[in-house]
Amino acid sequence: MFYRECRNFKDSYASDMAIFPIPLDRWGFIFMLFMAFVIVPLFASEYFITNIIIPFYCFALAAFGLNVLAGYAGQISIGHAAFMAVGAYSSFILYGRYDLPLIVSILGAGVITAAVGTFFGLPSLRIKGFYLAIATLASQFIIEWIIVHVQWISGGVFGTIEAPKMFMFGFPIDTAVKKYYLALCIMVLLMTIGKNLVRGQLGRNWMAIRDVDYAAEIIGVNLYRDKLTAFAVSTFYAGVAGSLICFCYVGAANIEEFNVMTSFALMGMIIIGGLGTILGSFLGAGFFVMLPIGINQSLASFMDVVPADILSNIESIIFGGLIVFFLIVEPYGMARLWHTIKDKMRLWPFPY
Repeated sequence: MFYRECRNFKDSYASDMAIFPIPLDRWGFIFMLFMAFVIVPLFASEYFITNIIIPFYCFALAAFGLNVLAGYAGQISIGHAAFMAVGAYSSFILYGRYDLPLIVSILGAGVITAAVGTFFGLPSLRIKGFYLAIATLASQFIIEWIIVHVQWISGGVFGTIEAPKMFMFGFPIDTAVKKYYLALCIMVLLMTIGKNLVRGQLGRNWMAIRDVDYAAEIIGVNLYRDKLTAFAVSTFYAGVAGSLICFCYVGAANIEEFNVMTSFALMGMIIIGGLGTILGSFLGAGFFVMLPIGINQSLASFMDVVPADILSNIESIIFGGLIVFFLIVEPYGMARLWHTIKDKMRLWPFPY
């Protein structure tokens, strides 16, 4: 077998702590980057790039942000879509009204969202579990109400702002491929930072809080600081993802894109993909983006047989059923299945 740790010697701390300890992992990652940066823009259709790949990158970024909070730090949030809305409207205001550069507007929107998320994360210092979930759900409705009713933010009760024309370094970003590269570059940069973040001391503190918070406090973890940091980092990623969805995918900031059902969908992504893993964020986002397409293609021949009320809700039924299925059969999601396959490849043919 070609997937082995045999003869893969580690003679330094850097090699021992490498993200990809096995050479095949590194080459596989390079191959995926080559596919993303070269093959997809050259051969994919405009529909495929705009309606599948770009939202996949955006939701993977948002799912990773929620995974930081729920998967790594153990703090439940079911109002994450509201923070995506904060990032979307903040970036539009910074770019459209204050004429800040595009990248500065997107990252600045993430910082603003992180500040808002830290404020709504204050209840996590006193409550947890079901009560924290209700508190974060309240943030969903509060933020939605503020965006819709404050005209300075959204311009009126419809809560919609059209995206201005995008320019970067004087060059227009007006095609699907250019928007694709914008979303891809930001996603790769932030995912790389996030990967190193969860592998460091802060990530270990989050996992200690997730496992047993009072034991983590006994061994010296600052619960107040690290819980709020988890909310800040998580909502920063959500804000950037919301900005990219509006700039590169939808073309407008619309509050309907970030309702409570989107928050539940994000939670479903990390449950199906895998809690506490970066791979799970990608798998869950890909599953969420491809599920409606697969359902529509599969049920096209049953339009005259299946009742209309079932067809209109079949997507939610299947998505909810799969969440229950993974919670029962494989609580760690699809990422765990992939890690199991890799472990068997490492040890084959020895069962131990």
